[in-house]
Amino acid sequence: MSDFSAKDVADLRRTTGAGMMDAKRALEEAGGDPAAATKLLLEKGIADARKRTGRVAEQGTIGHYLHIQAERPVIGVIVELTSETDFVAKSPEFQATARDLAMHIAAAKPQWVRVEEVPEEAIEAEKEIFMAQARNEGKSDAIIEKIIPGKVKSFLKEKVLYEQPFIRPEQFEGTVGQMVEAMAGKMGENISVRRFSRIGVGEEVA
Repeated sequence: MSDFSAKDVADLRRTTGAGMMDAKRALEEAGGDPAAATKLLLEKGIADARKRTGRVAEQGTIGHYLHIQAERPVIGVIVELTSETDFVAKSPEFQATARDLAMHIAAAKPQWVRVEEVPEEAIEAEKEIFMAQARNEGKSDAIIEKIIPGKVKSFLKEKVLYEQPFIRPEQFEGTVGQMVEAMAGKMGENISVRRFSRIGVGEEVA
């Protein structure tokens, strides 16, 4: 029998979003090594994701959240989380995830769902800002060329929902995109965030 405890199974489930039996089997296959078990689950998730690609997700739910301050709503969010079947869409876990995503969006202020949705002009504008700042600091063009990719990556991590670390690491440790993919693997369906809208009192309109 592999050397791992119930806590190891629970920890693996928390970090990967896998089901109990999947987490247990992964630990058994990995000889109790959490890192190896995580890799196995990720590999399985990737394979499952490829099988799900192309399947239409026409069901889903709308997650919503109002942030109350001084006895009045000051931030409002709605987010569309899609699934393939209404059975999954109606499940308590799916509904809770939609609300958690709305709360995350309220706090983290993303502008886009996925990297591929970011306009090229937005990335180029950020590059210009980074380069101007670097030149003001006296950095050479050669150095600037090396640091720009990292700056762009940081920009995308800040502004793209799927690239942002989920705000409740005690619930899921990873990015929002990884959390959604983990749920898709667990449910065996194509699950994704289709769109969202966030408004805040007094905030500039994007």
